Amino acid sequence: MQLNQHARLSVAPMMDWTDRHCRYLHRLMSGHALLYTEMVTAPALVRGGALHLLDHDPSEHPVALQLGGSDPAELAEAARLGAAAGYDEINLNVGCPSDRVQSGAFGAVLMKDPALVARCVTAMRRAVEVDVTVKCRIGVDDQTPEDVLPEFLSRMVGAGVERMTIHARKAWLDGLSPKENRDIPPLDYPLVQRMKELFPNLHLSINGGITSLDQVEALLDSGLDGVMVGRAAYHQPADILCTADRRIFGAGPEADTTPEATVERMLPYIEAHLSQGGKLGQVTRHMLGLFAGRPGARAWRRVLSEGAHRDGAGTDLVREALAAVTSLSAMADPMQAV
Repeated sequence: MQLNQHARLSVAPMMDWTDRHCRYLHRLMSGHALLYTEMVTAPALVRGGALHLLDHDPSEHPVALQLGGSDPAELAEAARLGAAAGYDEINLNVGCPSDRVQSGAFGAVLMKDPALVARCVTAMRRAVEVDVTVKCRIGVDDQTPEDVLPEFLSRMVGAGVERMTIHARKAWLDGLSPKENRDIPPLDYPLVQRMKELFPNLHLSINGGITSLDQVEALLDSGLDGVMVGRAAYHQPADILCTADRRIFGAGPEADTTPEATVERMLPYIEAHLSQGGKLGQVTRHMLGLFAGRPGARAWRRVLSEGAHRDGAGTDLVREALAAVTSLSAMADPMQAV
């Protein structure tokens, strides 16, 4: 399957969330969805030598590295490091509105300087053979998205970009917090859909406010090439990923997964992590939403949240949490106990 096909459904890069443990979990639930790292800054890799930020498990593929930065030469070197580490795609962040990102002159603030973004992308593409992509907003601050977004996309196409993801909200860099920027600016899906009409050869994914596979299917049916899901894929991953291979990628029903089976398949990974000196909570914090919306979900979260940070906590605790879910699910649906 080509990377463009995997991009029909992707899990958004999310700071402090989509680390390697989270991505391993998500890959167990869907074999086809495209996964993204947290944003890694180019200075951290190039000047700081923080190559451990590139660590990932081979099973995560297809997996993309998202970079933050605004210096073309530095981004080119960071892209080389990412490609050498085995990432399938290098993505440039032009959408994050955090103060930390603005102070580094990258992220959403780069929407104001499409010429600089084009230079960054050109340098990155020259440095690596893997896909170089861009994730952006529809605009920032007082920009008029209907005016600036077509110009921005035109610049990206001119720089050789063939695949982009658009978060269908404006970012307000002055006046809204990063959290507020994820909710308050209104979504404008029709504008993104019009961009696909304007740039028919550009592979366009949409991001922002998508909470179900029904929405994913509807957006794909509208003519968009891909859909990127963020918080819903983290907080209720089973709803987004367990049936995605069948519904979005055309696999057979045997491709469907379940939260219970995913927990069982996580146990060897957790054992290996603990044997290397890791802590249980580093992995299980990403698993808290596995049973969201199901009987027993609260018990699952409680057992893991209260016990994962205790000394000696291991896979027995995960099995205890799973037993609590199974028991409460059976009580809610007596036919399961037959």
